[in-house]
Amino acid sequence: MATNKIPTQNFIPVEKIKEGIIILKNQSLRGILVISSLNFGLKSAEEQTAIIYQFQNFLNSLDFQVQILVESRRINMTGYVEKLKTMEKQQSNDLLKMQTSEYIRFIEEIIGGGSIMTKSFYVIVPYFPLTELTSFIPDPNSNKDQLTEQKFQAAKYQLYQRMEYIALGLRRCGLKSAPLNTAEIIELLWADHHLQEAEYGYYPELPPELTI
Repeated sequence: MATNKIPTQNFIPVEKIKEGIIILKNQSLRGILVISSLNFGLKSAEEQTAIIYQFQNFLNSLDFQVQILVESRRINMTGYVEKLKTMEKQQSNDLLKMQTSEYIRFIEEIIGGGSIMTKSFYVIVPYFPLTELTSFIPDPNSNKDQLTEQKFQAAKYQLYQRMEYIALGLRRCGLKSAPLNTAEIIELLWADHHLQEAEYGYYPELPPELTI
């Protein structure tokens, strides 16, 4: 019996991604900051207390909602393993060839067990232009429920202000941050729905106009 396949995009509330900003189907916007990691366990007790205090102050200072995303993913070691296999084939010394083979098997067992993981940290920043921009962008000739280019550019400025504020607050905690561009956002969303391919380092090729 034939079945109708429904595209994955139908289940994602994203209308489009423009100028490094996600535009959702409800016309609200999202910006994404990638955040550096911090080896908290190696800090002294005084430093840990200071970091916690700064982070608490940062959270209490926010007057808008944010989403903190932590992704755990197996490290892509396919290229490394393939390089080892090439070295094994080229190895003329039988002992070294056997040791290389055992090492490859050891690495593959670790990868198979999911033991080698990498973590990525993101802060997702929202903005709702159709409710927050109405008061200072009067446009009687347009539908108030539509995100016009004028409203988008004004909302983009307000969203960037929020992102800069977050970046400053996190910097006080010893964390660096950077906004994702269009291509990076697409790859992040694609990887979330294609976990196995992403872990092996495969990403779809993007057209040149989507690289910023």
